[in-house]
Amino acid sequence: MNLQIATASSASENGNNALDKIGSMVRACIQCGTCTGSCPNALEMDMTPRKMWRLVNLGRLAEIMASRTFILCSDCYTCTLRCPRGLPLTDAMEALKGIAFARRERRHRSSRLFYEKFMQTVRRHGRIREMAFMTRYFTAMKSPTVPLRFAPLGIKLMGKGKVEIGLGKTVATPLDALFEKVADLERTTCAPLENEGHG
Repeated sequence: MNLQIATASSASENGNNALDKIGSMVRACIQCGTCTGSCPNALEMDMTPRKMWRLVNLGRLAEIMASRTFILCSDCYTCTLRCPRGLPLTDAMEALKGIAFARRERRHRSSRLFYEKFMQTVRRHGRIREMAFMTRYFTAMKSPTVPLRFAPLGIKLMGKGKVEIGLGKTVATPLDALFEKVADLERTTCAPLENEGHG
């Protein structure tokens, strides 16, 4: 996953300042709509990507955070590859997710918890362990109805052998050292890039 969760420093910074950084990434947008026409998820979005970039350039953070468009981005990079201006649109969508998660936006709580618990499970076991992940996620959601919503899908996946039910079938390979190394690299390489800006 390429999701760039905001660091502690960016979490404390004003959301509009963070939005300004994204605005510098898409400032050259000519509103041609190629991103919307290329997006495989556009029909499920409540706002087109083209409109999202317009709101970013206008600095309308509240309207952006009320949308599910950036949450539904699947990181396929089609918009980035087809943008006639060569804008990093997928990275901009990821940065919007980072703002929403850092601000702990209530509307995007389930998506944030899903990602956080997924990454915690991978970090602990070195791979995804479905039962451990689902237990973490359902516990974090603190709602008895959430597991019921996923039950039909879970039963179908178990029937196809896609969910590992047994415990201890594979040896856990914790990835703490790898995660720490990546965090160190991000701290050292992202700081100079932020000073240079995107322009």
